[in-house]
Amino acid sequence: MNKVVLFLLAIVASLTVEAQINTPAPSPAAKIIQIVGLTEVSIDYSRPSMRGRKVFGNLVPFDKLWRTGANGYTLVTFDADVTIAGKEVKAGTYSIFTKPGASNWEVFIYTDTVGGGTPSNWEESKVVAKLSAPVYNIEMPVETFTITFDDVTSNGANIGIIWENTYVAIPFTVDTDATVMSSIDKALNGPSAGDYYAAAVYYSSEGKDINKAKEWMDKAMSMTEKPAFWQLRQQSLILAKAGDKKGAIEAAKKSLVGATAAGNNDYIKMNNDSIKEWSSK
Repeated sequence: MNKVVLFLLAIVASLTVEAQINTPAPSPAAKIIQIVGLTEVSIDYSRPSMRGRKVFGNLVPFDKLWRTGANGYTLVTFDADVTIAGKEVKAGTYSIFTKPGASNWEVFIYTDTVGGGTPSNWEESKVVAKLSAPVYNIEMPVETFTITFDDVTSNGANIGIIWENTYVAIPFTVDTDATVMSSIDKALNGPSAGDYYAAAVYYSSEGKDINKAKEWMDKAMSMTEKPAFWQLRQQSLILAKAGDKKGAIEAAKKSLVGATAAGNNDYIKMNNDSIKEWSSK
């Protein structure tokens, strides 16, 4: 191998080593999480700093769409439905875009979640909520772009945007009362048909008290207006284990009718096999 080739290989090796050096990001990534009532809200964003620059009206121009941070889109995730500016925003992840102004900001909650900068083709149909938020001046300058959760109650909070001498709040509300009342009603009304069914199947499959499994399955079926063929199949198996072959055959026949209507060949075969087995004993 000649000297020129060795020299070039040395340069490539040197560049490769340099490319592996980690350096701090100019706008480091951050994530904040807040429980609001019973709803978890998280925000993923990047945090640029002033570094001696004037921000609003200069680095971030007034009246132009801004990604509300740096690098990729700033994302907010709600694990339950929320309300923003009177609009219901379904549980999920959204991007936050803004148009900063001297006295007010326009805020947009947008469905696209992947990208950098601002969308090249802005689509109003992807705006799930928007609002006008007043600007509050703060005395102490904040060097690094910051997002906070403020004024947190059981029913809502503000997403705070802070940078330079500016504070803007994006209020949202959560329907905690409806969730709690639903939970109370469910608890006070006792187990549902699904609860009884799941408990019965577990007891049967794990070889526990089959009579208790039968009792729970009977309750589940009595609470279900139109049991599915797969539910009736489980009922037939529990009845057979409990020694009620007649009841098992009756449930299997009902399951067979449903499986036939649904075109489920596996259940058709299983029910036919079981009916034949239980009828011969």
